[in-house]
Amino acid sequence: MAPGKSGLYYPNKFARAYLVAMEDVMGHNSLHAVLKMADLSHYVEALPPDTLERAFDFAEFTAINVALEELYGPRGGRGLALRAGRACFAQGMRNFGAMAGAADPAFRTLPLEVQVKAGLHGLAGIFTRFSDQTTHVIEHSEGFDLGVDQSPACWQREADRPVCHAIAGMIQECLRWVSGGHEFWVVESGCRAVGDEQCVFTIDKQPIG
Repeated sequence: MAPGKSGLYYPNKFARAYLVAMEDVMGHNSLHAVLKMADLSHYVEALPPDTLERAFDFAEFTAINVALEELYGPRGGRGLALRAGRACFAQGMRNFGAMAGAADPAFRTLPLEVQVKAGLHGLAGIFTRFSDQTTHVIEHSEGFDLGVDQSPACWQREADRPVCHAIAGMIQECLRWVSGGHEFWVVESGCRAVGDEQCVFTIDKQPIG
């Protein structure tokens, strides 16, 4: 069951991309089962429109990811949310706003650390400008922290572990895109669902392997 409305929103475009990505990852029937469990059956008949209107409540996004865990267990739900988050970025955000410049040949010649930093700041800017997910980046000696003041993945949620897997997946795919194919560890080191003041995703400066 969806938690109470938050009054905070993603644009319809982001929500639509995430639901389309979920369908690609898990199949048509499984997506419908998740939406029904989340009390969001109206999206079975019609996905959110492909617009930038802020109309998809954070509570709905949380309900979808709670339903994933209820249907597939914490581990299975985490894996599906990560994959859907990655596919959401690849399908709906890769060429959006600041991300479009990452395809420029000149960008590909920059040092890897610069590419990663630019990608994180670009992603944070997209979230902050086009949604109510205020996001910021802090650099430290070994990596970066991407902080989210109010995560759409854990609105009014309590858990014994970080649960914003979809956001982590978006960050992973963003970094793969801007770095020309490198994979990076993305660890949710803080989460409001476990009582932290904000959700924080910690990213190593060096790629895996």
